[in-house]
Amino acid sequence: MTGLSKNSVSRHTVTQDAGGQRVDNYLVKILKGVPKSHVYRILRSGEVRVNGGRTKPDYRIQAGDELRLPPVRVATRPAQTSPPRSEALEEAVLLEDEFLLALDKPAGLAVHGGSGVNFGVIEQLRAQRPNARFLELVHRLDRDTSGVLLLAKKRSALTALHAALREGQVKKLYLVLVKGKWRNRSQSVELNLHKYVLPSGERRVAVRADGQESKTIFRLEKTWSDFSLLSAELKTGRTHQIRVHLAHLGFPVAGDDKYGDFELNRQLAGGRLKRMFLHAASLGFRHPSSGAKLTVEAPLPAELANFLKTLY
Repeated sequence: MTGLSKNSVSRHTVTQDAGGQRVDNYLVKILKGVPKSHVYRILRSGEVRVNGGRTKPDYRIQAGDELRLPPVRVATRPAQTSPPRSEALEEAVLLEDEFLLALDKPAGLAVHGGSGVNFGVIEQLRAQRPNARFLELVHRLDRDTSGVLLLAKKRSALTALHAALREGQVKKLYLVLVKGKWRNRSQSVELNLHKYVLPSGERRVAVRADGQESKTIFRLEKTWSDFSLLSAELKTGRTHQIRVHLAHLGFPVAGDDKYGDFELNRQLAGGRLKRMFLHAASLGFRHPSSGAKLTVEAPLPAELANFLKTLY
């Protein structure tokens, strides 16, 4: 059974280690048990104050900032209090040194807890590395997307990699299967994307003129009678970018339960494909310490590779 307790107004002073994070991400971490949708709600309503003033979700907190938080209802769970140990995650490590950890994230596993998920990748890895003083996500993958996920083991590495992402110096390459016969060998797609939240608290994205700019370069890898395999190079990193771009163009991602062809998904789930066909195949970047060029690759999961063999 899950109970609810209500906290009083609280104040938090940002420490040196926490400086540089977005305020929404920081609140999700410190308000354990509070739904992410509620965190955004109290930010939008102005109930969260930073140094006495209102703030936006994308504000980056600084060491010494004082946060005033309103009373929030926190879920209390008498059940499991620590993440389960996952040998599969240890086996999925692609690269690790004192600065970085790259993982081949399985589909179906959230990158962090929240929104009905007790423990995600980051919580499990922290539990498995109790001596790690710092471990943070460099970027995110959707729960149902598999592939290369990068984490930082030092604050300096996180800061450097975030700067590289902002400056377009990280090459993200995905493999995606879409419904329909793609014609162009290479196609650049630029659309403005607007994020919104459903009453249930679930995030969605739509193409809208007043949204954020986004760009993806799609390249044709192979076609069949009813499907096409594409590589997708992200030039920006907007939420659900590949999925929304393709759905808008009329080529929904196979197995996509948010923006896809729901009748097709139902047919595929009956036997051949039980997940979304979207895989983060490689990540290219410079090492935040040495500056060496690195490319981390994750092979196509067996269930996706086997599905391709059934196409004609």
